[in-house]
Amino acid sequence: MSSECSSPKRQRTGALQKLPPIHCVPKFAKRLGLRRSSAAFFSITLFLISLFVASAATYHVGPTNELHTISSVPWESLQPGDVVLIDWQPKPYHDKWVIGRTGTEKEPITIRGVPGPNGELPIIDGNNAITRPQLKYWGDIRGVIKIGGSSIPALCVPQYIVLENLEIRGGHAPNKFTDPTGQIKSYGKFASALYVEKAQHLTIRHCTLTDSGNGLFIGSNDESASSDITVESCHIYGNGNIGSGQEHNVYTEAQGITYQYNHLGRLRPGAIGNNLKDRSSGLVIRYNWIEGGDKELDLVDAEGSAIIRRDPLYKKTFIYGNVFIKPAGPTHPQVVHYGGDSAKPEGYRKGTLYFYNNTLFSQKADGTTLFWLSSDEERCDCRNNIFYTTGTGPSLTLLRNRGLLELTHNWFKPGWGGAEDIDKPLVRDDGTAITGTAPGFMNESAQDFHLNPQSRCLSTGTLLLPATLPENNVTREYASPQSSRPRKIETKISVGAFETNQTN
Repeated sequence: MSSECSSPKRQRTGALQKLPPIHCVPKFAKRLGLRRSSAAFFSITLFLISLFVASAATYHVGPTNELHTISSVPWESLQPGDVVLIDWQPKPYHDKWVIGRTGTEKEPITIRGVPGPNGELPIIDGNNAITRPQLKYWGDIRGVIKIGGSSIPALCVPQYIVLENLEIRGGHAPNKFTDPTGQIKSYGKFASALYVEKAQHLTIRHCTLTDSGNGLFIGSNDESASSDITVESCHIYGNGNIGSGQEHNVYTEAQGITYQYNHLGRLRPGAIGNNLKDRSSGLVIRYNWIEGGDKELDLVDAEGSAIIRRDPLYKKTFIYGNVFIKPAGPTHPQVVHYGGDSAKPEGYRKGTLYFYNNTLFSQKADGTTLFWLSSDEERCDCRNNIFYTTGTGPSLTLLRNRGLLELTHNWFKPGWGGAEDIDKPLVRDDGTAITGTAPGFMNESAQDFHLNPQSRCLSTGTLLLPATLPENNVTREYASPQSSRPRKIETKISVGAFETNQTN
């Protein structure tokens, strides 16, 4: 499978379209009276050539611009450095498209929403959306916006793509859309707001993904794994299908993926999928606010790609600096599942889950289970966390099923539990637990989980493992909405996701 895109010819707009053929550029210098032997001749020639070569285009969509619809953008011929700007307007855009081109590290292809006067994001609504007729791609029932997997533009692995400042919604059955041939189709129940069949070096930033089967779906296969993905400062909520546990807010499988500064909110009422389900190698989840879902994190085996299973980073997962909210209600008691769910244990993660400096706030009166490890070959190093439940201490269970859980310097209520459904002790506690009736949050009712000056959690953490340093050191904390700020450590690190309230 080719990872390079062809470069079809296209018409440029604006001043760059008026530049002469490259072999004519020296004539301009000569007309200025510069001799070919002069340094000035060569300088101006190189300058004009650089103008000609650096011909990235900007396509500006909006009610007051030349392009009124997103389908007017020549998606099939985007080049490195091109920028698509989409202005906010009071009504949604009803367009859908595929991104099947590639940028470069220095010149990515950028699709950027231009917010409204109060920060409103442009809305891309997949319901009754129209597809640009020049495009031709498969899997259109699987997403409002798709990345990778097309015949027009030619098949390739899209690279160096930035998608930012857009609200994407409406990708679910029975919503309908019009395909490039004019045929009206219905989305599948598994459709996504953003469906990535394959991509490399992809950044998804400050987007809202909602009202779809899956909010975000990223796939991989044995021939080509999606890789180097960053999902940051996004609001992903309200996805899933009523009564179904197969669709989730986020469902991803990639070789190297980082989630940071996101607010992953509750699923669609009545949906029983997970909040973040992932099958990736090199997974980092840091400084996020994650609320709801049958399980907040479901980190299982890579089903679609042997490339990912062979990656040494498949056995290392880093979860730190996050807030987890377990709401009351009939959801699964587990917060984190780690290992596999394919019933093929040979492909399970069988590595270490590094889980540190997180804050859990559980409102489930019927019990909360922190970890479900799928086999005896899964291990969790658990340090510097706050595990707070509004129920009594025994309502908290640490470990279900198999695996090894190692605890150090975590906060619990008195009477915190051990393991369940196992026939041998798999929880190792070094005796450094901090206990109390409450952790000492700044304002529990307002869900301000910074620590007040009297909290016993202040400066009571321990050193991180060398395997987490320096790349995955705790240096920041989540800041609302969908942002972060530096974590200011007074003497030594506190337990939990926050230090004291830095605004006081």
